[in-house]
Amino acid sequence: MLSLKISAGPSGLTLTKEEMAQLGLREGDVFYLTEEEDGSFRLSRHRLDRERRMTLAKRIMHDDREILRALAK
Repeated sequence: MLSLKISAGPSGLTLTKEEMAQLGLREGDVFYLTEEEDGSFRLSRHRLDRERRMTLAKRIMHDDREILRALAK
């Protein structure tokens, strides 16, 4: 288990090279810290392909909402 000490600062979160390696992060990576339903947190890397898929899914849900509504019945 990785244990991190957080301190407030103007530049955000600073990790050692070892911590970055353990998390699979590289300098400049963007990641999300998400709170789960059970109160725990999940750290995930920002991936452009995921962002593109979510954008496409939102567009489909908006453009084809009548079809989706009919399928949900």
